[in-house]
Amino acid sequence: MKELIVHQVDITHYRLVELSKLADQAKPFYDWVEKIAKKQTGSHKLLSEILLHSSKENLFNIISYCYNETDENKPLLFDGIGRVYSHTKACFYFFAWIIRDAPQQRLAPLISRMRKLEDIEKIIAETDTLVELIYEYRTYVKSFEWLTIREVIIDRLEGSRRSIKGHYLEASVRTALITSFQNYFAIYGNYGKYKKVKIADKQIKIGNHTIDISAELIPMDKNPSKVLLIPIKTRETEGGGHAHIFTRDIMAAIHDLKKDLNKYHMTAVIIAQNWSATELGNIDNQIDLIFHFNMSPNTFNGFDEDSQVKLNKYIEKILNNG
Repeated sequence: MKELIVHQVDITHYRLVELSKLADQAKPFYDWVEKIAKKQTGSHKLLSEILLHSSKENLFNIISYCYNETDENKPLLFDGIGRVYSHTKACFYFFAWIIRDAPQQRLAPLISRMRKLEDIEKIIAETDTLVELIYEYRTYVKSFEWLTIREVIIDRLEGSRRSIKGHYLEASVRTALITSFQNYFAIYGNYGKYKKVKIADKQIKIGNHTIDISAELIPMDKNPSKVLLIPIKTRETEGGGHAHIFTRDIMAAIHDLKKDLNKYHMTAVIIAQNWSATELGNIDNQIDLIFHFNMSPNTFNGFDEDSQVKLNKYIEKILNNG
C-alpha cells in the first residue's frame, strides 16, 4: 500500500486497511446467519429485516440454531489479530457485537451472575440475553445490514487488537490465510475435500522447528489430517549473509518435515530487502510456494492484492485436491 503524504507528512492509516480486510472475513459468517434466519422463519427477507421484525420466539430459534449447528462446514469468526474463535464464542460475539459494545468485558460478567442466581446453562443464559437485547433495542439500532455491521466489526476488532499482545507480522500473515479460506467458503459454502479447518492461534513446535502460522485440515473420512505450515522469516537489514543463515534454517525444517511429506503442505513468507535470488530459488524448489516481500519488516502492511490472489489460488488447489 502506498504512503499517503499531505504537506510532506505521512498520514497513512495502515491499521484501517488491515482491520478492514479482517472485518471482511466476517461476511461468510453473516451470510450463514442470514441463511439460518430465513430457514427458521420461513422468510425470504434479508437478515436485517428478519431481526428487526421477528418475535422473541423466532429470535430465540435463530440464535439457538446458530449455537447448536452440528454441520462441520461452518464459517469462522476471528479476533483482532486473526485468531479463530470457538464456534459458541463466535455466535455470542457476533450477536452481541450487533447490539451491544464490549461483550466480554461488560456483558459476560452479567451472564455469569445470572448463572449463579438461577443455575442455568451458559448457552441458554447467553441466548436469552441476546434475544432480549435485540428485541428491546433494535428500534434504536435501525439496521442490521452488512455494511452497518461491517463498521461495527471494524470497531470491535480494533478494540480486540489493542487488548491482545501478539506479533504483528504473524497477525498480518494469518489474516491473509484467513482471507483465502473464507474466500473459498464464500464461493463454495464448504472447505472442499475437508470437513473443517483449524487455524492455530499461535506458533507451533514440530520437533525442533517452530512454525509461525499453521492450519490443520481435517478430512471427511478417517484419514489423518493434513497440516499447512507457513514459517515467516524477516530481516531489517539488507539480506547478505543473513539470507544464507535463514535459508539454511528453512531448508533444515523442510528436510525434517519431508520425512512425513504426505502430512504437510508448506509455503514460506520472507520479508526482507535484497534477499538472494539464489537462496530464494533453493527454497522455492523444495516447498509448494514462497512469498518474498522485498522490504523491511517495519514497513510490511500485509499481503498486497496480487499476493493475496496467489495465496487464494494455492489454498483453493489444496482444498480441491486434498
